[in-house]
Amino acid sequence: MKRPITLTVNGTVRSAVVEPRALLVHVLRDDLDLTGTHIGCDTSQCGACTVLIDGLAVKSCTQLAIQCEGQAITTIEGIGTIEDLHPLQTAFWEQHGLQCGFCTPGMILTAADLLARDPDPSETAIRHALEGNYCRCTGYQNIVKAVQAAAAAMRSARAAAAGSRVNEPAVAPARTGQPAGAAV
Repeated sequence: MKRPITLTVNGTVRSAVVEPRALLVHVLRDDLDLTGTHIGCDTSQCGACTVLIDGLAVKSCTQLAIQCEGQAITTIEGIGTIEDLHPLQTAFWEQHGLQCGFCTPGMILTAADLLARDPDPSETAIRHALEGNYCRCTGYQNIVKAVQAAAAAMRSARAAAAGSRVNEPAVAPARTGQPAGAAV
């Protein structure tokens, strides 16, 4: 029997009527028309369906939509616009970190989680964070370079912003849980 749910997606409260067993990936794509979240394997192996839930990268094919009520969900549509790309989107473009683009939304959101936890990750840390996301086109070299470039751009932007707010404390939000690529 279907039931109404309310989700906060990309900062907007959205409603849908779903079966209790509906997966978040299907609700995002089919009910909310957010098709940037891709369906790859439906078994949590490929990472194409990765979204951020309360800031943590989660494979949305493993989450029931009803479990996400009261949490902030961010999809690829919610991190930048065509006029103002997120630094990760810019870096993937500039560093040729994508080819067909199918894995790109999941890669970018997984990298966003990583960079929120570690603003200056090593190549090894980047590869570890992304190991739950598969790309069949690029061979990962340019994806790693894109994450490194985005990290540098984001650090530079934070330093510039901190210089203009000398008296404001830099406090990161509390985070719990484990990223999508870690021990699935």
